[in-house]
Amino acid sequence: MPSPSDPGSGPLPRGHRAGEAALRRASLAVFLAGLAVFAVLYAPQALLPELARAFAVSPAAATLSVSAATAGLALGLLVLGPLSDRIGRTRVLRVALAGSSGLAVLTAAAPAWEVLLGLRGLQGFALAGLPAVGVAYLREELDASVSSRAIGLFVGGTAIGGLAGRVVAGALADLGGWRTALGGIAALAVGCTVAVRALLPASRRFLPVPRHTPVLRRLARGLGDPVLLGLYALAALLMGGFVAVYNAGTFRLESEPYGLSPALAGLVFLTYLLGSVAAPVAGGLAERAGRRVVVPVALVLTAAGLVLTLAAPLALFVAGLAVLTVGFFAAHGVASGWVAARAALGERPVGQAASLYSFWYYVGSSVGGTLAGRAWAAAGWPGAVAVAGTGIGGALLLALLLGRSTGPDHR
Repeated sequence: MPSPSDPGSGPLPRGHRAGEAALRRASLAVFLAGLAVFAVLYAPQALLPELARAFAVSPAAATLSVSAATAGLALGLLVLGPLSDRIGRTRVLRVALAGSSGLAVLTAAAPAWEVLLGLRGLQGFALAGLPAVGVAYLREELDASVSSRAIGLFVGGTAIGGLAGRVVAGALADLGGWRTALGGIAALAVGCTVAVRALLPASRRFLPVPRHTPVLRRLARGLGDPVLLGLYALAALLMGGFVAVYNAGTFRLESEPYGLSPALAGLVFLTYLLGSVAAPVAGGLAERAGRRVVVPVALVLTAAGLVLTLAAPLALFVAGLAVLTVGFFAAHGVASGWVAARAALGERPVGQAASLYSFWYYVGSSVGGTLAGRAWAAAGWPGAVAVAGTGIGGALLLALLLGRSTGPDHR
């Protein structure tokens, strides 16, 4: 068998196919990795009021527990993605999972606020190992006939992980406070890490990027197209607005007149299930009506949901979150596909463009989430809505401008 690091030694082995044990192991391993990574990343979002009380910090400071991790993840994407092109996907994924799980245990025992934030930043950097290599690993190691299904399972794992992290953390916080909540999520992450270590087949089809290929030159190729730059900005604005709503929303749900417990407030994240359905539906609509139509319509739906959250009744507030979530996932899903289409059109590295989109996506999350905490402290829910509305409105304006671009990707 040829060495995957020596492309001149012969043909690569075929990818894992349907019915093979290696395919089942790879699919399950990457699913569990997605579950662990996104549970760890977003668990503190359901604990923001609890963390603010425990450490006697402001709501704006409490949101840094999420923003520090997403900022670290954004930075990690720029480092671990190119690194995996050199040393391999499985090595990066295993080390990243082990590191983030160990940091999750330490975070649950953090003695001071500054220590917790530092650990969360390091944790976010380590967590970037999965989004940086997960899809690339599946595309390389699986046969083309089954890779799309496996990638769908991986995306499902990330969605379920993000949902589980928030809901489970909220429930555990009711039982024993924030340390119990983060400790439970850490235990989940450790269990998934052990399972991934045992299940994940080693790379057989990985071909390293030549060492003489400059990373900065490859990075610059993803920054040379104004349409791609616009899509990166759209990702930052849209995600910033979305996270602003959910970060400040946890404070609103636990405040009067609602006064919900962390467990009950955490249930609001079940609206993510609607978003998981909305993304593939929007993708199908984009194939028929075009991206330049679907993305602005989805953003208008997102804005309508945001406005609905201004209503006082709890039922209308939750309905607004549901509408906003459907619109967000529809817009994000189609926009991320637009990035791939545009990059391929210009013969730019699709993986590099996707990494840059994810980088700005998480930068937006860090900035928007922190601004939401400040707005909530200063002006309550209307202030948080103003921050979110600025991001969503900016994304809508960009989508309308990008819709005027020409070329096969404009649909």
